[in-house]
Amino acid sequence: MDFLSPGPDEKIRTRGLNLVVRKKKLVGFEKKVDKMKFRLCVLAFFAVCLNGYGVERKVEVRSPDGKNRFVLLHSSEEIRYEVWCDGFRVVSPSRLGFVFDSGAWGDGLELGRIERRRIDETYRLVVGKVREARSFCNAARIPLSESGPSARRIDLEVRAFNDGVAFRFLFPQQETWQRYVMYEEQTQFNLSGDPEALVMYLPGYVNTHEGPYVQVGLDQIDSARLIELPATFRYPDRLYVSILEAGVRDYAGMYLMRGAEGLEARLSPKLGQERIKVVADSLPHRTPWRVLSMGSSMEVLLRSTILTDLNDPCAIADTSWIKPCRTTFTWWNGNVVPDTLFSPGNNFETNKYYIDFAARHGIDLHGIYGYAETPWYYDDNFNFGTAGPHADPTRPVPCLEMPRIVAYAREKGVGLHLWVHWRALYPKLEEAFALYEKWGVRGLMIDFMDRDDQEMIRIQEEFLQAAARHKLFVQFHGSSKPSGLVRTYPNEFTREGTMNYEVCKWSDAVTADHDVSIPFTRMLAGATDYHLGGFRSERRSEFRPRYINPRVPVTRCHMLAMYVVLENHLTMLCDTPAAYEGAPGFEFILAVPATWDEIRVPHAAFNRYVTVARRKEGDWWVGSLNNGERRDLTLPLDFLDEGVDYLADIYLDASDADPGSLQRIRRIVRRSDRIELPLAPDGGAALHLKPMNNH
Repeated sequence: MDFLSPGPDEKIRTRGLNLVVRKKKLVGFEKKVDKMKFRLCVLAFFAVCLNGYGVERKVEVRSPDGKNRFVLLHSSEEIRYEVWCDGFRVVSPSRLGFVFDSGAWGDGLELGRIERRRIDETYRLVVGKVREARSFCNAARIPLSESGPSARRIDLEVRAFNDGVAFRFLFPQQETWQRYVMYEEQTQFNLSGDPEALVMYLPGYVNTHEGPYVQVGLDQIDSARLIELPATFRYPDRLYVSILEAGVRDYAGMYLMRGAEGLEARLSPKLGQERIKVVADSLPHRTPWRVLSMGSSMEVLLRSTILTDLNDPCAIADTSWIKPCRTTFTWWNGNVVPDTLFSPGNNFETNKYYIDFAARHGIDLHGIYGYAETPWYYDDNFNFGTAGPHADPTRPVPCLEMPRIVAYAREKGVGLHLWVHWRALYPKLEEAFALYEKWGVRGLMIDFMDRDDQEMIRIQEEFLQAAARHKLFVQFHGSSKPSGLVRTYPNEFTREGTMNYEVCKWSDAVTADHDVSIPFTRMLAGATDYHLGGFRSERRSEFRPRYINPRVPVTRCHMLAMYVVLENHLTMLCDTPAAYEGAPGFEFILAVPATWDEIRVPHAAFNRYVTVARRKEGDWWVGSLNNGERRDLTLPLDFLDEGVDYLADIYLDASDADPGSLQRIRRIVRRSDRIELPLAPDGGAALHLKPMNNH
């Protein structure tokens, strides 16, 4: 309910004064006028008596279960908001507002007629953490208009879910205001108390969106540095909260920075300057959703579909061609080939070797990027990191023999997956995509975007729309985090947007400790490409970066578990055929699905370890990730169906502590059973449970 009119015993808050209206003392008067006149009289009475006090009104939106509340605090001078979860005030009064080229918005704000509704819809995700999701919330649209003849109107839209709250601003079409240039969005998140924070700092707005996470108290966050989203906060023994954004379209990406009163929004500016953040050439327009995902356990946040709930339905009419798949990615291992008569490089024989490997094992795709940092297509810079002014992704280098590769891959039943620099691709979008469709290419890795200003956000959506017209999936690299747009464009299979195992080629920055931080932060935003599949494990103390044939500083079981714990609709196998063939655990990654029907979270110790169970049809897959400390976990199987026997393949860290070895145990289990998981330092466990009556 909103508190624009007093109830039986309600408060009208004023600056420096709280007045309580008790109807029982005004019974005689109320008998002479109807209920509405009484309320108007009371409000008028206080307006006269207060003579200059700014009356602050409350508008409240509650979740269906009543536990989560968004409260708008409105006066003629400003608007602020609070967020509550199960009786605890998560966000103390925090400001909302904008600064435009025409001046700050918010002078003499008047509240219009509030529209309320309950949303309860079930929708199907073509790819995602679940097959069917339920968007269940209470929603309100709150009109806010400045006073005066040239008043600007902005509507605040709020949705309160059982697992979080979200709000955004809508700029409706209006005669007195037809376009805007935005300098600042003044959204603030004044979190209560001093929760533990798990955050990533960034050097600036133009960046790869990759870096380590640090765990600090909220008050210890560096106030001079940008914070990437998602940022997650833990109130011990009470609550977990993550700040995210959803539905980022035709707008700038949002970051956080610690200010004097709390965390403040920072928008990625238009490239080449700092002042202009967003330009709307016409209205209507809108901001993305500002989201607080909340729950008493991390399982609530990990299972939440709030980001896809807040995005538009699927925009692709025919999705039958969208099928998650597996791919080689030879750049990671250095395009290693056996000691034969041909040399590795941009040639047919190198690609034939990997196509044959894919065909032998039912791997859907072979990824082609080029060789030795040189693209597979003509580029006058001859460097895949900086596209030259005449780079042309429709002109394969002659030595590659692309027509021959296309024909051979088709003969072997293996699709193609192409890497391309976005700057080279964008000017030739339709021409290139039509050619790739003709070649039988299934999808693209579009790389080096490194921005999320409004222009780049628009370009990313153009890529998705054009790719859908030509039945291509997209894998964004060097990109910002996702925002639930996979519901609208399910041909977006994954994004990078996180520091991952590619750095094992040149750095020791990625460890099991970093891996464990990802489910509590970046993964909450959606699928992440983590360059999985390194099968050459070394102890952390012995690990050294290698550009060719790199190693990984985690156990084999830790690597297997990553395929289950992380959401990624394009399963990557980065290592060489020689590293996989005959190696224990290879069969696991050849079978693990890339999209899911259901998710459970048996364990989630903040930034220490996590266990995720996912179901695909009748089978369950489990991954357990550990940090650098040895521990023993017990896995309850209460997510299994009652009365069904399951054949469990259990992959555990080797008892001899060799990180490249594992134990594979096969046993029959039921729902009432529990499985012991001894986790080595930097280790993990992986399970595949198949119902016996289906196999």
